[in-house]
Amino acid sequence: MNAPTDEHHQPVWARSETRRRRGGGGLLGKLILFVLLMAAFVFVAAPFVAFFGIRSAAEASDAAGLERLIDYPAVRQSLRPQLDGNPAASAPAPTFMEDPIGAVRRQFEQATAAATPDVDAYLTPAAVAALTRGEGRYASQRTGAALPSPDSSNIGGPLPRPVYWGMNRARMSVADEGGSETVFTFERKGPFEWKLVHVGLPDGVAPAAVPRTAPGPGRSDRKAG
Repeated sequence: MNAPTDEHHQPVWARSETRRRRGGGGLLGKLILFVLLMAAFVFVAAPFVAFFGIRSAAEASDAAGLERLIDYPAVRQSLRPQLDGNPAASAPAPTFMEDPIGAVRRQFEQATAAATPDVDAYLTPAAVAALTRGEGRYASQRTGAALPSPDSSNIGGPLPRPVYWGMNRARMSVADEGGSETVFTFERKGPFEWKLVHVGLPDGVAPAAVPRTAPGPGRSDRKAG
C-alpha cells in the first residue's frame, strides 16, 4: 500500500482547495499557450488582413482607410519605372540590409528617370480595387462608376497567393484569367501593422490612362515629381 501523504491528513475542504489550485495552475498554462499561439497566428496573417483591408476600402472608396494601409510615395516610386518600360522594376527593390549596392542603384535609376508617367491613374480607389482583382496594367482604365456594387456576385474577388513571407516583408500575387500576376509587397511598420509599399505589374504595355477630374488618394493637386 502507498504511504499516506500529508494531503490524506488534511480536512476535506483543504484537500479540495489544494486540488483546485493545482487545476488552476494547469488552466493558466493552457491560457498562456493559447494567447501565444493566437498572437503568432495574427502576426503571420497580418499582411493578408492588410491586403483584404485595401480591397475592401478601395471598393468602398474609403480614402482614409487606404491612407492607413498604403505607403503612397513608395508605391508611386515602384510604379514609375514599370510604366517607363523597365522590366527589372517589376521586382521590389532590395533593402539596404539585403543588398546595399543594389538598393542605392535602384534609387539612383528611379531618381534619374527621364519620363514621369501618371502613376496616380493606378492609385484611385477604383484602380486599386482592380489591382487587387488581378487586372494588372488595365486597372488604370477603371473609374468610380466601374466599381462592383455591394450586391455584385463577384464581390470579394480572387484570393491572393502567398509568394514570400519574412519577418519584415511579405509578398502575395493575384492572377487574372490568363495567368498574368500582379504582385503586392507589404512591409511591416509595427508589431501587427503592415503597409503596401510595392506593386509589381504584369509584363506588357500599359494602356492609355482614363483622364481624371480629381487627384488620387494621398496626392496633392500638384503632379508628383
